[in-house]
Amino acid sequence: MEQLCYLALSCLLVIVVLYGLLELHYFLRMCVCVVLARFVKRRCHILDATTVNGLCLTNDVDTLLYHMNNARYFRELDFARVDFYERSSLYRTITAMGGSVFQGAATIRYRRFIRPFHRFKIVSRIVYWDDQSLFMEHRFLRPSDKFVHCIAICRQRVIDVSMDAVMAELLPRTASDHFRPTERERHVAPVSGASLQPMGAAGGISNPAMDQSSLAENGHAAAAAATTPTATVTALGHCAKLKPSLPPDLSKWIEYNDMSSKNLRSGC
Repeated sequence: MEQLCYLALSCLLVIVVLYGLLELHYFLRMCVCVVLARFVKRRCHILDATTVNGLCLTNDVDTLLYHMNNARYFRELDFARVDFYERSSLYRTITAMGGSVFQGAATIRYRRFIRPFHRFKIVSRIVYWDDQSLFMEHRFLRPSDKFVHCIAICRQRVIDVSMDAVMAELLPRTASDHFRPTERERHVAPVSGASLQPMGAAGGISNPAMDQSSLAENGHAAAAAATTPTATVTALGHCAKLKPSLPPDLSKWIEYNDMSSKNLRSGC
């Protein structure tokens, strides 16, 4: 009996140490999120919005115990992105094409705080992409009346692969590929009230600040010189038809990020 007590105390001590050093709650929840997205939840089209549920717990609040800590919003976005990546097959497609993805930049606008033990939903969707990046919008909503607590915009950088090529691979998939029935071929809801235009018109990003040094920095220098096969050209044309135009506010944010990158490279 005494040995069982020592064993139970040892296990409890190990759990406490792991929770303190590794934030065990985060990793366990991430595992649950991946399992649910991969095996339980329905697959979604790459341009659809996904939703994850959250609850503001005591380890999420600030020192005043009054509302969710501002930094916790960004941590909650990890679970929202993983859910979107898995359900849309975005991450698997990027890695299958020999690329990788990481967080390049993020901005958030707070509107009203989330109180302890209050539920919320995070609605995630793609608002734009260029050859190097994917731009996602995340909205924290109150479930009862869909009130928007805050909005976050995240820039996901892709390296060693073109984001246009990734989207050209994902966009044609329909319900026959175990995706939800969609009418993306005939109609796509405009982003932020903007109209959809083919890439290279208003929909194509014009970014003079992105020079060859920044292309090489993100692993695109070698890929730019490659010859594009005819099938890829056709797929990219289909991709351009469904590509949303660049929202004006996002354009300004991209411009700011590019200026900031230039300052960092110049040693400022």
